[in-house]
Amino acid sequence: MKILEYKDIDRNQWDALVKESATGTWFQTPEAYEFFVSMPELYRPFTFGIENDGELRGACVGYVTVEKNAVKQFMMRRAIIVGGPVIANDATSEEVETLMMAVRNQFKIFDLRFLISDAPIYIETRNFNDYSRWKEAFAKAGFSYEPHLNFHVHTNQGWDAVEENIGKHRRKYIRLSFRDGATVMVVPNDEMSRADALNDGCDHALNDELKLVKDYYEILKDLYKTKVKMPLQPWEFFEKLYHCPSCKYLLVLYDRQVVGGSICMLLPGHGVYEWYACGKDGVFKNIHPSSVTKYAGMKYACDNGYAVFDMMGAGKPDEEYGVRDFKAEFGGELVEHGRFLCVTKPLLYKIGVLGVKILKAIK
Repeated sequence: MKILEYKDIDRNQWDALVKESATGTWFQTPEAYEFFVSMPELYRPFTFGIENDGELRGACVGYVTVEKNAVKQFMMRRAIIVGGPVIANDATSEEVETLMMAVRNQFKIFDLRFLISDAPIYIETRNFNDYSRWKEAFAKAGFSYEPHLNFHVHTNQGWDAVEENIGKHRRKYIRLSFRDGATVMVVPNDEMSRADALNDGCDHALNDELKLVKDYYEILKDLYKTKVKMPLQPWEFFEKLYHCPSCKYLLVLYDRQVVGGSICMLLPGHGVYEWYACGKDGVFKNIHPSSVTKYAGMKYACDNGYAVFDMMGAGKPDEEYGVRDFKAEFGGELVEHGRFLCVTKPLLYKIGVLGVKILKAIK
């Protein structure tokens, strides 16, 4: 077996692995890695592959978070592997263990790439798929399993079945919203690609779309400030996502203004991954943007041949979580694919956990 870094991984094999693997997600694609690379002020990305007899058997895309504040960087830096690594369906435990050991060991190397401010306090995989068959391999590599929930809506069963599973009250809210004037806009426009628009001299159309995305961002920023009370990525993050080929913004409009929406990352043959959903609920009579946003994502997945609409997280099973209660009303399957955690700096990790508990108590 051979460990590969990004520059050494065969692109065709990588694309094929993501397409064929049951653990494939957009977040483990070359496109995702290149997006993280384009944001050095936010991420220190890394990629490793495991090769056996010339065949790519697994790949892991992740990033170490970057904080502008030196104290925050020292106390909060972490390595995140969104979606979990992509692994060949018939990968052996030895191959998986070797891949995850490579991820873990990179931060033990003492060279200029990994100064103390860059080495993470912990490494976490946020799984979107089932890794249970390799749980022991992760454990041998130093990653413990942590329960975590998610909702998958199986959109390959057809829209009628998906819509029927939506809760009665949610269906009512969605119906009222559309009846009284809410609409959904897909950005960038499916009918004209970015390249076509630029070639036709329609850059004003792109600017108009970006203005709508900026309006969505302002709603999201207010939500994170007043309710989530967590830092939000800067506008540049959302602007760059707009130019990402696999990204669609689903924006809810009412009375000529954006009132909600979400980011959907697309992986053909697999799923639509809902990222950063928000809505100005309770502001307009009979208009329920958050409900329409979920509806729009599931409908988009059905209409465009995606197998799953992934809601990207529903909290820990032993903790009350209002967001989980809301997502449950849309008829998805509650799954526990969990997370794998490797703590590299135990003392700082304990301090961080305590700090999070204090912040939640303050809320």
